[in-house]
Order: sequence, then C-alpha cells, then structure tokens
Amino acid sequence: MGKLKIVLDSTSDTPREWFEKFDLSMAPLHITWPDGSQEDDSRDIEEIRNFYKRVSQAKDLPKSSQPSVGEFLKLYEQLEKDGYDEILVICISNKLSGTYDSALSASQQAKIPVHVVNSKTASGAVPLLARRARELEQKGMNGTEITRILNEDIEKGRYKAIFYVSNFDFLVKGGRVSRMQGFFGSLLSIHVGLWIDPEGRLTPFEKARGTKRAQEMLIKKALDMVSKGSKIRLIMVDADAREDAKHLLELLRGYYQVVDATFSEMGKVITTHVGPGTAGFGLEVVE
Repeated sequence: MGKLKIVLDSTSDTPREWFEKFDLSMAPLHITWPDGSQEDDSRDIEEIRNFYKRVSQAKDLPKSSQPSVGEFLKLYEQLEKDGYDEILVICISNKLSGTYDSALSASQQAKIPVHVVNSKTASGAVPLLARRARELEQKGMNGTEITRILNEDIEKGRYKAIFYVSNFDFLVKGGRVSRMQGFFGSLLSIHVGLWIDPEGRLTPFEKARGTKRAQEMLIKKALDMVSKGSKIRLIMVDADAREDAKHLLELLRGYYQVVDATFSEMGKVITTHVGPGTAGFGLEVVE
C-alpha cells in the first residue's frame, strides 16, 4: 500500500497531539487586520490565546481568507518530496469558505493522487473525519476507497457541529446582527445556538439567556438529531471558555455513551467569525 498523508485546513480546530498521532498536515488560512497587517491561522496555544485578547479589544474585526491554489500546490509538492504516494485533503464546508475549491484546483495540477473531501462541516467535527480515515486505512483501504466512505458518512449525517455564541457585542462588530439587537442581547446575556446544517451552512437555531440554558439548548439540539443512548465520539471546542466546554461534556455524558472525548481551542479564523466565549462540540455517531 502507498503512503497516505492527510491534510486539514486550519479551521478544523484539530487537537495539537493529533498531528503526530494521525500523521496530519495543516494548510493555514489567513487573517488580515484593518491596518493591512497579516498573519496565518495557527495551532500554537500561546498565539491563539494572544489572539483571543487582541480580537476582544479590537474596534474593527479582521477578515479571513482561504489558502491560495498555489499554496496548496506547494504543500502537495512538498509532501511528494517527503515520500508520500497520495494525499487526502479534508476541508471546511464549501458553503463557509473557498478553501475546498482551492484544494481541488491544486489537486488537478499535482503529480501524485490528491483526494479532496468537502466535509460539509467545520471546527471540531472535521478532525473526526481524519481519524476515521486512518481507521479505514488500517482496514486496508486506499485513498479512493477512504474518500468514497467519508463522502457516504457525510451524507448519512455521521458528523455534527453544534455551538453557542455568547458575545453579542462581537457579532455586532462583525456586522452579523443589527446594533439594536446587539444592545438588547448584551443586556440579557443572550446566547445564540448555531449548527452546521446538512448542506454545510452555519445556521442559528435558538436563543437562550445565560450559560446554563445555552448548554441545555445545545444538548436538546443534539438529541433532536442523535438519539439518546447512542455511542458518540466528541471533540469539545471553545474560544477562551474551557470550563464551559468541560461542563458541556459532563452534560453529554448524561445522555450518550461517550466512547472518546478530547478538547481543542478554536483557532483564529473560527474565532474571528464567532467570538471569544463560544463553546460547543464536534460529534461523530459511532456505528
């Protein structure tokens, strides 16, 4: 069998130890501040924590951009030089970013086979696909077969991503809600529930006042989609709200057979869009 490399983009909010454990590489998205300064998305913990502070204090939010076709092609060429025979790229939903299109365009110019998967999800749900890919590889499957099964899994709804946003002021700064909504949201400690729908779109589903109710709102949403008692695997994600993510995990354990759970920080790009104080999870339904 050939040597397979798995590439995730930086919005996948991958636990740092997984890069070595599952032989993953990362294609970073980019952040551009209003003053023109630029930086890459990163999995460095100190860099991420520093970003949480900077973005919380920013008057105007930065913009995010996808990796270019050229950046993906350069990565593919390097992996070929490193001795890989084929590459599997798993990207954030194409409804949320042009990253999938860049990865796909570059794959057509690569010298070795490159399989590109539109995860139709985001954040902590995406690394769950990478681990699944390695498990399929251990069963003797090649990149083509793994890609087919991942796409089938996605269509069946094996992976879910559910969050709440707790900083209404932040959404107002980003132009995602009106200032009047933001004003009332701040007064009432409103949390907005978000999920990635089956088409891969970020969709609000409910509002709740206070963290406790927000967490219950996420559990209710999960139970609407995944029946109580199911076996699940989780990646708990948060932007500077780790205690909230821990409590959310304990709630999930009360309703599901949690086979495996780990924690990961939301990176710069995801945080730019949802704001510090966000917590949630990527969920995989285990057969």
